[in-house]
Amino acid sequence: MADGQAPVPAPASGSTVHTERPSLAVPSRIPVPYPPEDWPIAAAMLQFPPHAADGTPVGDLEPDEWRRLLQPVVDEGFTHLELSTAWLPLGDLDDHRLRALCDVLDDAGLAVPGVGVVRRGILHPERGPDNLAFSHRTIDAAAALGAGVVCLGLHDVLSAEQRRALWFWTVPGGDVPPLGDPEARSLAVRLFRELGDHAAGNGVQLSLELYEGTYLGSADEAVRFLDDVGHDAVGLNPDLGNLLRAQSPADSWEYLVSTTLHRANYWHVKNYARLEDPATGTVLTHPTSLELGVIDYRAAVRYALSRGFRGAFVVEHYGGDGLSVGATNAAYLRRILPRH
Repeated sequence: MADGQAPVPAPASGSTVHTERPSLAVPSRIPVPYPPEDWPIAAAMLQFPPHAADGTPVGDLEPDEWRRLLQPVVDEGFTHLELSTAWLPLGDLDDHRLRALCDVLDDAGLAVPGVGVVRRGILHPERGPDNLAFSHRTIDAAAALGAGVVCLGLHDVLSAEQRRALWFWTVPGGDVPPLGDPEARSLAVRLFRELGDHAAGNGVQLSLELYEGTYLGSADEAVRFLDDVGHDAVGLNPDLGNLLRAQSPADSWEYLVSTTLHRANYWHVKNYARLEDPATGTVLTHPTSLELGVIDYRAAVRYALSRGFRGAFVVEHYGGDGLSVGATNAAYLRRILPRH
């Protein structure tokens, strides 16, 4: 931990840390819907800035510039892309610009299995209503693009301290839902039901992303929250890395997998090295590729498929050339996905 950085707190709201490691053993033969080479594995856009070099917001650029900015995704061999609202705010595009984006994606040969609504928390005390309206507009835009999933979360913008840190998750966040307020949690449940109704009417699913410090901040909390939402069009995005990168006690990755993957309809995959010193309580984490981190994705993927997961993977990585690492991770996933 760097000098001057505040320690990251243990899991909020009194949640228990599960250190047990349940078995993830599955039968040797797992029915799958399609072969590994056809499975939708999408590039993430974590390293794509929201402004051009001259400061113009990406949403205001001409479509031919969108096409040039997306070329590295094509060059890395991807045929699928998760469009991020942090890069291009889909919910703010008019019909003409949205059609132009469809043409750009078609020209690039990029399908969009999902749209990520990034850091637009619907419970924010000031921006919440605007973020909710934006989420509704993004559902409409996603349907127009042919995206089957809109990924949402309860986390909001990074604080100034987080933006200055090398790894933002080593610094406590800024605005988060008031976890101890039952009225706020009930409001979140009601608003996600509202969004679920809208999504279902457009033939779209919602996927709620695991994220520390929110009502989706542990495996148990996420499943309880999803049960309370209770909507057929709303599932989980079990982004295991979001929880295991915390430099504090965390559930074992096996517990996270066994508790959440049977509810998953979309999956952000990334991995972290995690070093723990029980004598001092020191925990250090660092991003790494899928095959080198603490999560055994070979076991996790097979377990997920055995429990019915049929959604898209989105390969994420923080630091360095994340797009290139994502391509490496996509190749790894295709090696470990079963054929039958």
